Amino acid sequence: MTVWDELVGQDRVQVALAAAARDADARVTAEASRAAPPEVSKMTHAWLFTGPPGSGRATAARAFAAALQCTSPDRALGGEPGCGFCDGCHTSLIGTHADVEVIRTDLLSIGVKETRELVRRAQLSPAVGRWQVIVLEDADRLTEGAGNVLLKAVEEPAPRTVWLLCAPSQEDVLPTIRSRCRHLVLSTPPVAAVADFLIRRDGIAPEAAHAAAQATQGHIDRARRLATDERARARRATVLKMPLRVDDIGGCLRAAQELIDAATEDAKQVAEDVDGKETEDMKAALGASAGGRMPRGTAGVMKDLADRQKRRSTRTQRDSLDLALTDLTGFYRDVLALQMGSRVALANGDVQDALDRIAHASTPERTLRRIEAIGACRQALDRNVAPLLAVEAMAVSLRAG
Repeated sequence: MTVWDELVGQDRVQVALAAAARDADARVTAEASRAAPPEVSKMTHAWLFTGPPGSGRATAARAFAAALQCTSPDRALGGEPGCGFCDGCHTSLIGTHADVEVIRTDLLSIGVKETRELVRRAQLSPAVGRWQVIVLEDADRLTEGAGNVLLKAVEEPAPRTVWLLCAPSQEDVLPTIRSRCRHLVLSTPPVAAVADFLIRRDGIAPEAAHAAAQATQGHIDRARRLATDERARARRATVLKMPLRVDDIGGCLRAAQELIDAATEDAKQVAEDVDGKETEDMKAALGASAGGRMPRGTAGVMKDLADRQKRRSTRTQRDSLDLALTDLTGFYRDVLALQMGSRVALANGDVQDALDRIAHASTPERTLRRIEAIGACRQALDRNVAPLLAVEAMAVSLRAG
């Protein structure tokens, strides 16, 4: 097993990263032996991974980080960096390597304070590894101020520091930052490749794996969740019933409320799983007494924690709503395919009767307007419009067509 095994359907990207890892290994080896480094190198200090959700941006970045830290003795015999078995590869992949920092956020944004800490770390030399690697999985969530802080570090990097930034598209990153990065574009993996991955790595039954991969159109994480989580399948079934329930205003409002309730329930479940333990751990760290009484001067710390948990709940609710809107878009995409007589494979073949009913009762023009209404709802949520109002407006638009 190499570090590239979980990079599904991205052969071109894998070839580029493997070549860069070889050049990086040659450079470090040459410096250690005081030999001349390679004249032409495919390695650089900053990389930008972009691609649609589910394409494996973060997976590619973590695999590359592991290959850069590979310490396999086979390298001296011509072996490729990134064996997947050595201590450098293993600890990088599981997140315990001292010189690989993986930053992901469960909040709405990454601020200046957190970014300054990253920049400070980036100036350090590797402690035990070959490179100091910083993987920023949510580079699109940097605030403008945080982006400006990061720019300085990317412009003037330390000799052994590598930045790996991940974002949905180039436009989600400041132009001044992306112009200093080598850009790799990932694509949506083929459905067959995702199904094979679920069968091979997760032991999912072939029929369930193919159904999940087809329903999510190649989104690996969503496919895995759909194949293994009964609640995820139930929520998807509820979303796909919405087009049949918007025949009148009352139906629109009820369907919108159900979507919001489902998203709120998701956020509540995350809070139950994470917030309680997080709060108790913080109280213990601050020295709370057996009766739960907090020491004097700790109220501000607990308030900051509560604010963070509230922001995380908002992010979870938005992510759940976005997932529902993605499924709804896929439904109308299938409707449009039927109306246009396209032979493209349907993502939602398990609700063929509903697709046929909507396709025969409507026109391609109305279907396109409905897809646009879903896009408008997503934009409204991005602008912090109240979720219920945004979803209700979308539901009414779906009825009008």
